[in-house]
Formats: sequence, C-alpha cells, structure tokens
Amino acid sequence: MPQVGSASDSLPDAVLAFLRAAGLVAPQARPRATALAGGVSSDIWRIELPSGPVCVKRALARLRVAQLWEVPIERNLYERRWMETASAIVPGIAPRVLAHDDGGMFAMEYLEPANHPVWKAELHAGRCDPQFASQVGTRLARVHAATAGNASVAAQFATDASFHAIRLEPYLLATAARHADLAASLNALAARTAATRRALVHGDVSPKNILVGPQGPVLLDAECAWYGDPAFDIAFCLNHLLLKCLWTPRAATGFLACFDALADAYLDGVRWEPRAALEQRAASLLPGLLLARVDGKSPVEYLTREADRARVRSVARALLERPSARLAEVRGAWASEVRT
Repeated sequence: MPQVGSASDSLPDAVLAFLRAAGLVAPQARPRATALAGGVSSDIWRIELPSGPVCVKRALARLRVAQLWEVPIERNLYERRWMETASAIVPGIAPRVLAHDDGGMFAMEYLEPANHPVWKAELHAGRCDPQFASQVGTRLARVHAATAGNASVAAQFATDASFHAIRLEPYLLATAARHADLAASLNALAARTAATRRALVHGDVSPKNILVGPQGPVLLDAECAWYGDPAFDIAFCLNHLLLKCLWTPRAATGFLACFDALADAYLDGVRWEPRAALEQRAASLLPGLLLARVDGKSPVEYLTREADRARVRSVARALLERPSARLAEVRGAWASEVRT
C-alpha cells in the first residue's frame, strides 16, 4: 500500500461518518488514523481498528499536478468495481473491498508494506525480476480474456467520458497540442483507442500501482477502469519499464528483460482477438505514451534532466513518424538509444 505519511488524531468528519455507517467502527469511536503518502488523485488513510488496520480511499476532484486537471470523483465507483471483478477472475490480484458509499469513498484491506513492497521502489533499487514481470503480464491477460466480449461487464464500465478526461486528453491530446507536426498521429491514436471496446481495462498499470505480494502481483488504483482497448494496459505498463532505464541506468538491462518477459507472457494469453492485431495497437500506442510522459499533463517526476527528456522525444518522435507493429521493435529502438 502507499507509504506512511503523517499521523493525525482524527479523520475528516465525512470519512468518520462513512466508517460508522459501514459498521466498521462503533458509533462513538474515533479510531486512530494515519494519512498515507503517494498518488495525485485521492486522499488515503490507514485506519486502526480493533480487528486490524484497514485502508480508506477518497477521490479528489482536482488532481495534485502542476497543470489544472479536474476529473469526476465517481471514478472511485469504477475502481471498486474493477477490484471486485478482477478478484473474482484472479484471486489476490487486488485488495479485498470491505465497504463503499456513493460519494467516492471505499474501504479495503490494508496490505503491510513489509511483505508487499511497491514494484516501482524495487525497480529503482535495481531489483529486476523478469519472472515477476511475467506474472504481471499473465494476470493482466487473464482479466482481459475473461471479460472480453462480455456485455454485462461492458455495461458496468461504460466510462468513456472519464477515460477521456483521465487518460486520453492529458496524455495523447495534451501532447498533440505541444507537437503540432505529430498532432495528426497522436489524435488518431486517441481516436482509435476510444473507439476500441474489447475488454475490461485497468487504465493505470504502472509499477507504482503494483505490489510485489507473497502470492504474486497485486494491482492498485484502478480509477481509470474502462471497458475498452486492452492494448492500452500493456502499452502503459511497458512504457514505464522503458522510462526506468533513464531513472536507474545501471539496471537498464534488467528493465529490458522485464519488458520482454511481461510482453511475452501477456501476448501468450491473448485469445479474444488475433495476437498480431493487439500487438500492433500496443506497439503503435507506446511511443505516444512515451512522449506524453515528458510533454503531457502528467510527466514522470524522475526525468529531471533535459538531456533525458530529449532522448525520450527522439525515440518517441521517430516511432510516431514510422509506426511499428511489433513491441520488440519498439524495445529495440529504445535499447539502441539508452545504450549509446
């Protein structure tokens, strides 16, 4: 779970009322709470209950980023639904939901950081485990496969407007506004992604949202959940593995091995459509996401050197101008850049 931030004696009244209404605390009880750090889109607390700690999450209407970025708080409804739906398919893929309300708040089990480290922190430390990356790909493919073509799931996650506001606009469209010569390509990627509805998408499969659990990967923060293009999930996660090569250069070879393992395991699980078709969408989308993480509304915080951002732009622009249909080709272009 997110790392511990600052302790407080009491919770906001709305959170306390939610806990009491859910029956998680007694009517007069005021449990000890600790605000948790991490994330730009929600307030998160660890709540100490007699039965053990739980985690409460409340969506923010305005995200904590430099540029103005406002999104609907009902996204937490779909995050909770994703956790429940995915857990029924792959037990343990998400924390267990304990209670929820209609105002953008829910409670879930608290997973101790000591035995659930964040994958992002593990990668930054140079601990690259291709086997774990393969498990991420396998679990993600299982969720996509089990929900592909499911009209009931599609109806529960008809979140096109939210996905546009949280993902397509701040990433692809905002980046297009800064690169006029690539605007047609980036706008086309956004339009294709929006129009492709195949399976249940998590929408934020990033190492910061993946815990290295004792039984395998645990995915958090499915606020962008959407019934749409599963290629988005795989491209989004692989993008982070590429960018980590500039964050921790000494581990670049390990990150690329994780890229290969995750991509191969995921593609091996594609059964709902031709593997080549999904890979083509992921491979052509990936450079757009690369560029978005330096020039979109949510740039990665660890690329602080302009020289590194320029390297990202160089590779991404070339791949957007001459799209590839294979993830291995995208990986190869990136590897050539980071090894120079």
